[in-house]
Amino acid sequence: MSERIRFHLDENVDPVIAVALRRYGVDVTTTTEAGLRTTSDEAHLAFAKRENRVIVTHDDDFLRMASKIWDHPGIAYCHLEARSVGEIIRTLQLVYDVLTPDEIRGRIEYL
Repeated sequence: MSERIRFHLDENVDPVIAVALRRYGVDVTTTTEAGLRTTSDEAHLAFAKRENRVIVTHDDDFLRMASKIWDHPGIAYCHLEARSVGEIIRTLQLVYDVLTPDEIRGRIEYL
């Protein structure tokens, strides 16, 4: 298992966040890159589980799914209007710096 968190941005997360995180050295995929555009939340979750990636989302449907499924690699959730893109980037960098994949597994991190 990787020693560092890897992220997957769902469809509604600004892809600028992926660009910024990559500059920081973070392994991150986007919905378009993963071929998941217009697919279900369940498809995103299956991809994240298969690839061991923390889902970054504004979609509260993932919160409901996470309350029923404990074996996900982690969810980083931010309400759409709660933070600026810069704040989301900085917070994800912090999550990346302080948590391991094992520490975030099955958890929700509220950004």
